[in-house]
Amino acid sequence: MKIESSIRQIAAPQQAVYDMLSDLSNIEKVKDKIPEDKVKDLTFDADSISISTPMGSVKLVVVGREEPKEIKFESQESPLPFNFWIQILPVTDTTSKMKLTIKADVNPFVGGMVKKPLQEGIERIADALQMISY
Repeated sequence: MKIESSIRQIAAPQQAVYDMLSDLSNIEKVKDKIPEDKVKDLTFDADSISISTPMGSVKLVVVGREEPKEIKFESQESPLPFNFWIQILPVTDTTSKMKLTIKADVNPFVGGMVKKPLQEGIERIADALQMISY
């Protein structure tokens, strides 16, 4: 199952967006914008992020960086194993666009149950990433 966010316009150059998102310790700069009730037990370092969700603990680890266009993550702890990646493409010298993708190997029954929440979740993540000052 593959779920993609809508393509988002970012008012920053591709390299600036990549530099910010490829180092997860930059979450510290935007932590105050994340609603406390949405994210519990958020911990992170340069290469990983962990949160508690209603479905259980989730830990994502950066498994690939292709500067300046792509950052790949893999779930290390999760009720549902998945991969997640962020693609960043230049539009002009001062703007770029971004798309988020989740890929999970699930059977069709489970896929039917998780598709809508995952789609809503990926759009919320895209909303948050679009609001960052790069």
